[in-house]
Amino acid sequence: MKKLDRRDRSAAIAAAVFLLVFGAGFLFLPRAMIYLGAISPYLAAFVGTVFVLAFFFVFWLRARYQRRR
Repeated sequence: MKKLDRRDRSAAIAAAVFLLVFGAGFLFLPRAMIYLGAISPYLAAFVGTVFVLAFFFVFWLRARYQRRR
């Protein structure tokens, strides 16, 4: 098995953190939206939309960072 160099290890750790954060977020998002929907359906829609857009925003930021390197 090939050893990971420092850069590959850093990318693997970042990917793992990303998967854990957004995986947990998407796991609890339906429950949060139901809770917020009891307060206001617009609030629930807003929170769900922001969370999904944040998922893609991270990829957009990474693409910009990679393009500059």
